[in-house]
Amino acid sequence: MTMNVPAYATLAAKAPLERTTVPRRAVGAHDVLIEIKYAGICHSDIHQAHDGWGEGIHPMVPGHEIAGVVAETGASVTRFQVGDRVGVGCFVDSCRECAYCRQGQEQYCTRGMTGTYNDRDKNGDPTYGGYSTHIVVDEDYTLRIPDALSLDTAAPLLCAGITLYSPLARWKAGPGKKVAVVGLGGLGHMGVKIAHAMGAEVTVLSQSLRKEADGRKLGADHFHATSDPATFQELAGTFDLIVSTVSAPLDLGAYLGLLKTDGALVNVGAPEEPVSLNLFSLINGRKTLAGSMIGGIAETQEMLDFCAEHGLGAEIEVIRADQINEAYERVLASDVRYRFVIDASTI
Repeated sequence: MTMNVPAYATLAAKAPLERTTVPRRAVGAHDVLIEIKYAGICHSDIHQAHDGWGEGIHPMVPGHEIAGVVAETGASVTRFQVGDRVGVGCFVDSCRECAYCRQGQEQYCTRGMTGTYNDRDKNGDPTYGGYSTHIVVDEDYTLRIPDALSLDTAAPLLCAGITLYSPLARWKAGPGKKVAVVGLGGLGHMGVKIAHAMGAEVTVLSQSLRKEADGRKLGADHFHATSDPATFQELAGTFDLIVSTVSAPLDLGAYLGLLKTDGALVNVGAPEEPVSLNLFSLINGRKTLAGSMIGGIAETQEMLDFCAEHGLGAEIEVIRADQINEAYERVLASDVRYRFVIDASTI
C-alpha cells in the first residue's frame, strides 16, 4: 500500500512552498524506506520550482540532497539494514541497460535518468523529493553515508559535493595542478575544499573580495575579484582547470583566456539564458570548454568516502521547514554561507 507523508510543495511555478502531503509507493522487494533527517536546498531546486529550466510538474516537492536513516527494507534488499545511515542524490532510477548505466555513469543514461523530483517514474507517477519526512528508493540508487560524516553536513554532498568532485577527479586536479573555482557559493565552497584535499593549488574567482577570508579558510591559496579587469590580465594563461559554478551567463572568452594551453573550463552551473562564444578563444591554446553533471552512483559513493576520509562536510545553516521560502529569497540574494539544510523533523 502507498503511504502519504508530510512534505513542502510548490503548487504552481513561482508559488510559495506550503505544507501538504504526497504519496510514497509501497516498499518493493528491492526498495528501502528512508526516514529523512536533513534535506539540502540547492539552487537547482529554485530553478525548477520557478520553471526556470522549462515547464515543471506541479505540485512539486523539491530536494535532491537527502540524508536519513533506513526505516524499512524490502524482502530482497541485501545492501542495507534498518538503522543504516543513507543518502539520496539527484536521481532515483535509470534504464540500467544502456552503455552508460553499465559503466556506472547513470546520470548520462541514454533513455534519461529518473530525477529525484520533477520527473516521472516508470509507472508514469510524479517523483517527489526530499522536502518531506520519508522517501522510498531502490537500494541500487541509495548511498551509504560514512559514520565520519554528520548527516546534516553530508546532505549537500549528494549534489554539491559530487557536482564538484566529478570534474575535479576527471580532469585530475592534484599536486602540481593549478585549479580555479568560479563562484564561492553552495557549489563553489565544496569545490575549494575538495580541490585542496586533492592537493591542487586552488584559486577562487569571485565577483568581489568580500568572501576572501572564508575562501582561504576553506583551503584556497589565492583569491581574486572578477569585477577587477586587472584580474584577467594578471592571471592570463595561469590555470590547468577552471570550474565555473555560477548560474549566470559569463564572458566565456575572458575565462578561457585564463587557461594554459590544453587547459579546460568546465561548467557545472547552468544559466537559464543562452551564452555566446567566439571560437578563437578555444582555438588559440587548444583549450577545452566542457560541462559536467553530478556523477554516477559508484562515483558518488567514492566522493562520500573521500569526504569522510578528509573530514569534508558542507558549511551549512540548518533551518526549519517553515523557513524554506525565506531561504529561497536568501539564496537568490547570495545571502547564505554556504548551504541551507532543512531539519526534516520540522516538516
